[in-house]
Amino acid sequence: MKILVSDSLSARGVDILRQAGFAVDVKTDLTKDELIQVIPEYDGLIVRSATKVTAEVIQAAAKLKIIGRAGTGLDNVDSEAATRRGIVVMNTPGGNTITTAEHTIAMLVAMSRKIPQATASLKAGKWEKKRFMGVELYNKTLGLIGLGQIGTYVTKLAQGLAMHVIGYDPYLAPERARQLGIELVELAELFRRADFISVHTPLTPETKALINANTIAQMKEGVMIVNCARGGIVHEGDLYEALRRKKVAAAAFDVFEEEPVKPDHPLLTLENFICTPHIGASTEEAQENVAIGIAEQFVDYFTRGIARGAVNIPSVPSELLSQLQPYLGLAERMGLFQAQLLDGGLERVSVEYAGEVANLSVAPLTVAVLKGLFAPILEDVVNYVNAPVIAKERGIEVKEIKTSDAGDFTSLIRLRVETGTQSHHLAGTLYHRKDPRIVESNEYAVEVVPEGFMLLIYNVDRPGVIGSVGRVLGDQQINIARMQCSRAQRGGRALLIIGLDELPPVHVVEQIKCQPDILSVRLVDLSKGL
Repeated sequence: MKILVSDSLSARGVDILRQAGFAVDVKTDLTKDELIQVIPEYDGLIVRSATKVTAEVIQAAAKLKIIGRAGTGLDNVDSEAATRRGIVVMNTPGGNTITTAEHTIAMLVAMSRKIPQATASLKAGKWEKKRFMGVELYNKTLGLIGLGQIGTYVTKLAQGLAMHVIGYDPYLAPERARQLGIELVELAELFRRADFISVHTPLTPETKALINANTIAQMKEGVMIVNCARGGIVHEGDLYEALRRKKVAAAAFDVFEEEPVKPDHPLLTLENFICTPHIGASTEEAQENVAIGIAEQFVDYFTRGIARGAVNIPSVPSELLSQLQPYLGLAERMGLFQAQLLDGGLERVSVEYAGEVANLSVAPLTVAVLKGLFAPILEDVVNYVNAPVIAKERGIEVKEIKTSDAGDFTSLIRLRVETGTQSHHLAGTLYHRKDPRIVESNEYAVEVVPEGFMLLIYNVDRPGVIGSVGRVLGDQQINIARMQCSRAQRGGRALLIIGLDELPPVHVVEQIKCQPDILSVRLVDLSKGL
């Protein structure tokens, strides 16, 4: 096997690959054209964040079987294009958790004590003790938005500094929060009470500009904000104004919406703003850990056929994968669909396999369900390796059931999730043993193609509802791809599911909610490749 390492990698990782008998070439700083020229001769590619593995690169990779990212994020790898070509994509989940959490605390301390500003002043030959009056962390309230692996570790470190931690994470079970010593609160309460706020969520349509002028207005006068998660979660223009007016006393960023940051970025002009160039994961220990991790994963895959850390296939022997592959897509889409309907902390997940599918090794399918459930709601990159770990860490009970009775179907997967106050049920199957369909949503029989953008509308079963929704979408030039209605009884509560060709703007969804006889509206996004 021939492996290309195209970004800087710890020598320990390269040694592991060579000791396993692989031919390893380390060629860093390749241009896109140079990478396209050399990639056809390699079976494996290891990158960090610099190399961009685009669809064009993947198309040129005639022999490539595996792409490995020595780190967590995969923003620089076109995983969907790789999946279409049958190339395994893997990363090293958890390798950067501790170092990123430590960097968050470092930013918190540096910001509160004005350490970068004081250092610059002293190096300029000044002695300005009175100018750099700071604030203590002791006994202050830290508000964490997102309580995944990194948020949880930040909690431990902050508690060691005698801070009181409150957190917002609608998918963390209350019992798990109690075990961690975190007071779970709603987002509005977190904004109102926190002295310091740190974000630890993924960047999604729901979290983009989560901290903006409106939410900043809800915060304490003199709040301090840290972002070591993803650029774009904090609206940078709104933060600039809040920092300038001193509504926000200080802010510390390791990430920006556009990177590298332009030298004339307005935030860089403010003395009460400190920043680092996306180095949250840049420690010697972390880089060696991820290098060793990805090298060992490559050895496992090429010698044993086990894909540890894979984001696009489960860790199962390749001979079993062909049987499971169609069901994996169905299971993950069911989890992703269900995740976008939840309100409140997830406590229990039950997956029942009925009919022919019950005769397969279903453990990877349960993991696929969990991967789909967690992917849209966690800061952590969720894959087939860490999804069960996340469920355990969050105190979520996972149950697996097999039965021979699939009713009118050859095979059926039933997914039931429970929060503290609600229970949601989905059932899915494969048409022609390859095309995924959702056939039940709670008490409603449906036939949903789980792809693209959908509106799930609960309404009173009266004439005119479909027409009013159609008019709103038509006025906005949003095309309806497919639509169906289901009801439990005439004149009662009904479910209208509309598939759309594009993501509707927020104001369109709000307009639909205001139509007569509409009870609730949910937007479900299944547009991203799995």
